[in-house]
Amino acid sequence: MEIRSVGIVGAGQMGNGIAHVFAQAGFEVLLNDVNPEMLAKAIATIDKNMERQVSRGKLLAEDKAAAMARIRTTAVLADLGPLDLVIEAATEKEAIKNAIFDGLLPHLAPQTILTSNTSSISITRLASRTDRPEKFMGFHFMNPVPVMQLVELIRGIATDKATYDTLLAVVGKLGKTAASAEDFPAFIVNRILMPMINEAVYTLYEGVGSVKSIDESLKLGANHPMGPLELADFIGLDTCLAIMNVLHEGLGDTKYRPCPLLSKYVEAGWLGRKTQRGFYDYRGEVPVPTR
Repeated sequence: MEIRSVGIVGAGQMGNGIAHVFAQAGFEVLLNDVNPEMLAKAIATIDKNMERQVSRGKLLAEDKAAAMARIRTTAVLADLGPLDLVIEAATEKEAIKNAIFDGLLPHLAPQTILTSNTSSISITRLASRTDRPEKFMGFHFMNPVPVMQLVELIRGIATDKATYDTLLAVVGKLGKTAASAEDFPAFIVNRILMPMINEAVYTLYEGVGSVKSIDESLKLGANHPMGPLELADFIGLDTCLAIMNVLHEGLGDTKYRPCPLLSKYVEAGWLGRKTQRGFYDYRGEVPVPTR
């Protein structure tokens, strides 16, 4: 099956990034969100990010205009029904994802491939709630989507080869690289990354180092481009906590127990950059560590 039209559910950080790369690669994109303000914000973000590409000589102005023209928005979930591919990119909560799939199913064309951008939740379990487990896959983009090269492809137990091959071809058209992951909690990237971030939070929690010293140690001592606490803020502390909970519950190993301090920050609503406070306070001109 050749994919020409793509629907994306969720216009947040991941959703608008996915819309950006698909439109730039020539696909017709329909971006959905229940909040019209989020849709307007997403279009403004995509426009701003593409303009940055133009200013850096990475995108022609006429190509930007053509890509923006390929993006439409809707607050009506049913509008995505006739499209070739639908990508769920909502928050990392299984109940919300299931509610989205329940709302989509009565409207989907028989050939539509249904996917989730989940970073940790069982693809087999999500697929089992739908009428097309053979046409259901994990389609996990990395943040920020326009910059990051990798896409994780995760097959559920019932996913057929034709669906996998179709999405593998889509990744190629996007100019990205696919990594195939088995359907185990958090897949590959987050199975490795999130415990490292969680351990960095434990290091802070136990007073081994401050936010600044922990981040500088990993940047200068391990040559990481961002410190783990800075990265957690960029990802979103609520997302980090959700993934650690999936790992802890799914694998049953105490080494995946979320740090109490991570839970405390989420309880406070200090979720990182998106709320202007996390392990850093972003409300001033320069981010300031909060501990």
